[in-house]
Amino acid sequence: MRHINYIVALIIFAALQACSAKAEKTSAPAAKFEERGHFSADSAYAYTARQVDFGPRTPGSAAHDACAAWLEESLRSFGADTVMTLRSTATAWDGSSIPVRNIFARFNPGATTRILLTAHYDTRPWADHESDPDRHHTPIDGANDGASGVGVLLEIARNLGLNTPEIGVDILLNDCEDSGSPAFADAQGDTEDTWCLGTQHFAANLPYSAVDRPRFGILLDMVGGRDARFHKEYFSAMRAPAETAKIWSMAAKLGLGDKFPAQVGGAITDDHLPLLDAGIPTVDIIENQNAVTGSFNPTWHTLDDNMDNIDRTSLDAVGRVVLNIIYYEKI
Repeated sequence: MRHINYIVALIIFAALQACSAKAEKTSAPAAKFEERGHFSADSAYAYTARQVDFGPRTPGSAAHDACAAWLEESLRSFGADTVMTLRSTATAWDGSSIPVRNIFARFNPGATTRILLTAHYDTRPWADHESDPDRHHTPIDGANDGASGVGVLLEIARNLGLNTPEIGVDILLNDCEDSGSPAFADAQGDTEDTWCLGTQHFAANLPYSAVDRPRFGILLDMVGGRDARFHKEYFSAMRAPAETAKIWSMAAKLGLGDKFPAQVGGAITDDHLPLLDAGIPTVDIIENQNAVTGSFNPTWHTLDDNMDNIDRTSLDAVGRVVLNIIYYEKI
């Protein structure tokens, strides 16, 4: 994923700041708010590490296939009623063909009121933001950019298996998000539609009827960075404003307003865009306003995106917010 239309976002950002500041909640938890679920940051961390242990999960590699098989089995073991592998192929930025292996699981499939949760599990084939150009063609571990969102969703899946929510929950672990045109691509190959290939295919072939179409979706991407704070992603705030407000309000109720500032950040090309275009209001929870870089986490698309830089408190904040969104959602 990457920033796009950032100048436009910043222009509107100033106008939105005044409004969002008025709505910002105190970080102190509401006195009578009852937190639901039992999210374990240690478990989410372990699920993140297990993915990294396979090695870089570049599409078509042995590590990717082994990780995908483990993810499918993990979802089954947590009690998913259905686990499907959705296979296809996609065309990469350079014209080559990439195998796509999306993993789709359903909890409480009889419920027609549903939420879709998603994160990508593939990793960047290139460390194209390394300072040393000789290392640009080295695949990255993708601990934060890839494994962290999936690790949180696996821990949420474990909770759902133990305590069935009132609504239905679908989990999409999508593929080929991070094979978008590298920084060293020529101008012709450097296009936005080379990103999020797995979700593009999913959105074009939605496995839903008019009856069980998700009420909204939540995307988790790069949610494990050190001291991460999650500003509202621009397209989410513009195109799914009610759902964005619901998530940031839940964070405030949980006393996590410092981790979820009620301010609009960057505009990101990410897996929520194909879902938004398909008519599913989807919110991207992503670190997009890092204090050091002003945008993504400093490890983004570098070889430093490893387990040494994963923060349990970041995983915990995101996991608790999403889990409580699920358990408080009504039919």
